[in-house]
Amino acid sequence: MSYLTDEEIQVASRFLFLSMAIVVIQLDVQNIKEGAFKIKKPYIEFLNNMATVAINKRKQLQKVMKDHHIQVVSLHRNQSFSSYLFICQGREEKRSYFNPAIRKKVEAILRELIHETRTPNPAYVSSRT
Repeated sequence: MSYLTDEEIQVASRFLFLSMAIVVIQLDVQNIKEGAFKIKKPYIEFLNNMATVAINKRKQLQKVMKDHHIQVVSLHRNQSFSSYLFICQGREEKRSYFNPAIRKKVEAILRELIHETRTPNPAYVSSRT
């Protein structure tokens, strides 16, 4: 039985997975900086732009969460599952996620951020036509 509404669960889980996506982006920036990339700057700039978009989205979610008294608490993790407690106005719901499913949700968010962040370069487009 669910004690939280679908909207509350959607906001809490979106916040959770968006936060994970931000961590992934930050780790990727660090890996590029330390890696064997010949030209690092464009990749780092792109990832930093993705992180900025993600952080702004997370701030909007945090406002919604504050207004509705929603919290997300990490409970425990093992090799297969990660468990979180979603709290909303005194109501609690424990959610366990299969780790590969978490990876797919975070990957979907990364793809969404890539789509939102990428902008065609007018000089490149006009020189190719």
